[in-house]
Amino acid sequence: MTQRLTTKAISLLKNLIETPSFSSEEDATALLLENWFQEFDIPYTRTQNNVWSVNKYFNANKPTLLLNSHHDTVKPNNGYTKDPFKAIVEEGKLYGLGSNDAGGCLVSLLATYTHFYQKENLAYNLVFAGTAEEESSGSNGLNGLLKTLPNIDVAIVGEPTLMQLAIAEKGLVVFDAEVTGTPSHAAHPNHDNAIYNTIEVLQWFKDVEFEKTSETLGDVKLTVTQINAGKQHNTVPSEVKLVVDVRVNDKYTNQEVSDYLQQNAPCNIHPRSLNLNSSSIPKEHPLVQAGLALGRKTYGSPTLSDQAVLSCPSLKLGPGDSTRSHTADEFIYLQEIEEGIELYIELLNKVMRF
Repeated sequence: MTQRLTTKAISLLKNLIETPSFSSEEDATALLLENWFQEFDIPYTRTQNNVWSVNKYFNANKPTLLLNSHHDTVKPNNGYTKDPFKAIVEEGKLYGLGSNDAGGCLVSLLATYTHFYQKENLAYNLVFAGTAEEESSGSNGLNGLLKTLPNIDVAIVGEPTLMQLAIAEKGLVVFDAEVTGTPSHAAHPNHDNAIYNTIEVLQWFKDVEFEKTSETLGDVKLTVTQINAGKQHNTVPSEVKLVVDVRVNDKYTNQEVSDYLQQNAPCNIHPRSLNLNSSSIPKEHPLVQAGLALGRKTYGSPTLSDQAVLSCPSLKLGPGDSTRSHTADEFIYLQEIEEGIELYIELLNKVMRF
């Protein structure tokens, strides 16, 4: 059964690669997920472009474990030398857009869910959700689906981690900042040049530190990523606009970081959203302990995923390597998918026993 599921999962991944599914445009890949459930005679629900299902012997008195990954992708970059929408296998690698992020995780979790779907007397209910709009943090992905799903007690979020245990993930707040000055003609003296005023503001952002360090996620990381000012060569602008990317560890809430920056930054600054908080799962949780028993290692992830919209403990875990995500000629090793399904099943076998 496991070998058949693995073969089917790889075939599905090839079809997903060859079916464009940019964020909010996942209609066709949602149909592919529907086809899987129909083939295995498993009831499912489609909510917009999210496809989800609960295990056959779902019991409201048991805790519920969510298996989640996404089927949307970013757009391919200009560095591709292979067709991003063609599933190409070379030397054990499956190339194609979304193969690594997060198609391999998605099909591996789907195969795992199918393996457990008809099993009785499980310690946890299982919910599988193949979701949309992860790459854009859209409102019609997992974030919007949560109100429809059964109450979730714990989750495995499928993202490429080399099947190591990402037990914490940094949150994200993007800030828009504005440095002001006095506009003038470039030919005249101006001691309140907004661009020059920006020098000390940039230095402040470079030097600012948050006191609390996380054991798994390290420090809060603040980076100025965009700057924009001026429209013509002979005019000093009245303002300089900055974008500041802040990755928040699990020692702070996004609100706390926002409050600090708004009170202390030497410029006007405001957050775009405070919804993408850091997430974690205790090392003592049965999922983590099961993973450790299988020889997996724990670490903190600097990248954002749909964990950010979950309010329950969650573990990021999946085949593939995060460093390949969003790169040209993206790929995943076929062996990683095979091992991923095997490890997912072994992990759940350990936690599903009463």
